[in-house]
Formats: sequence, C-alpha cells, structure tokens
Amino acid sequence: MKIVDTHCHIDDKKYDDDREEIFKEISEKMEFIVNIGYDLTSSKKSVEYAKDKSFIYAVVGIHPTEIEGYTEAVEKDIEELVKEDKVVAIGEIGLDYHWMITDKEYQKKIFIRQMELARKYKKPVVIHSREAMEDTLKILEKYPDVKGIFHCFPGSIESALKISDRYYFGIGGVLTFKNSKKTVEFVKKIDINKIVLETDSPYLSPVPYRGKRNTPLNVQYVAEKIAELKEISFEEVISITTENAKKIYNIK
Repeated sequence: MKIVDTHCHIDDKKYDDDREEIFKEISEKMEFIVNIGYDLTSSKKSVEYAKDKSFIYAVVGIHPTEIEGYTEAVEKDIEELVKEDKVVAIGEIGLDYHWMITDKEYQKKIFIRQMELARKYKKPVVIHSREAMEDTLKILEKYPDVKGIFHCFPGSIESALKISDRYYFGIGGVLTFKNSKKTVEFVKKIDINKIVLETDSPYLSPVPYRGKRNTPLNVQYVAEKIAELKEISFEEVISITTENAKKIYNIK
C-alpha cells in the first residue's frame, strides 16, 4: 500500500511551471491525492484533474474566506460538480474568524448551506476552522449523519472526541515544526485509526522544507513524524492512514 495526500491544492499557480513533472512523480510514488476546491474555479479545476488523472480525486466547495460572491447560481454550480464520479467530498468549508472577510453570521449561514448539500448527496465534508472551534462544533453537532475530515485540526483532544465517531483528523507539515507542541500532543493522544495524512500543498511545508513550496510528495515526512510519536513503523502508519482515507472518501 502506498502513501496518499488527502488535502492539497495542486491547481495553485505555484505549480504552473512544473505541474506535469510533479504529476509524474505522484503517479510513480503515491497511491492517490485529493485536490481540494476553495472556490468555484478551483473546484472545477479539481474535477478536471480528477477526470484526466487516475490518481487524483476531487473535493468541491467554497472556503469561508471566499464566500463574498456566494449566490444561488454558485451553489447550483457546486451542486452539479458534486454529482461527478470522482468528487469524493464537499469542501473546504467551515468558519474562519481570523481573517473575517465576512461577518460570523454570514459565514455560519453559508457553512450550513454547504452542510445541507453534503447531507442531500450523502457526501463527507472537509472542514476548515480557524479561531472558530466552538461555533464549528456547534454546527457539526447538528449534522450527526454527516461525516468527514477536519483539516489541519486546531483543537484539543477533548474537542476532537466530541466528533471522533464520524470525523477523521488531517495531520500535515505543522506536526514537524519545532513550535508545534499542541499538534504533537494531539497526535500522541488521538487514535491513529482517526488520522489521515495531508500536506495542504503548496502551503505548510514540513521540515526539512519549511518555508519552501510544498508538494504532495512531502507527506512522507509527516508519516515519519507520526511513526516516531506513535512508536510504530513508517509502513504501519502508511497502511493505516491510507485505509482511513479510502474509508472516509469512499474510494474502493
């Protein structure tokens, strides 16, 4: 079983010069990657890549910092994309009280509308939450029939356990940072059967590439750190987390 990346943005312009080379490496070294939409354009691009490449799956949705132009028409377009064969989830959706591009109530309204889409089409969700954990959990708890991945989980083990019956937790390059004590402690405490690997490429490059452009191939450094913290083999981390990713995304 090969390693996977459950959360990347390979459509980003930072890959415009060498995207095909990266695709070639991914096809040789990884089982699959999941490209995550954050607006309508990136969601369409995710679907395009998924149709073109056997090793890419797509997630479509509108990120909380991109909802200013959210309309009925945009929602309808996202809904049409959800029906595509290799669209495995709705996301990246949620709340972001750090940037506050729009007010909290509007963010919650659009988050709920996309959660309703997930319920309607029985799709998992990919959750983004920044400085908004309490409100995020309140909304997730209203949808006990929706499951998903909590991307770059920023909360405590106590918060995680409230939703761990139906959510997996995305662990990425932050785990390898020297100042990431909170994430390290979280990984030590959470069951590995609830962890999935992610990079958030081109962002959040792990050590030894911190500060440089990230790629899905760097997910191996995250797996190595988890193996160290869990005191299990690198191979076991890959086997378990890849199986977790297949389960939550319903990839056969």
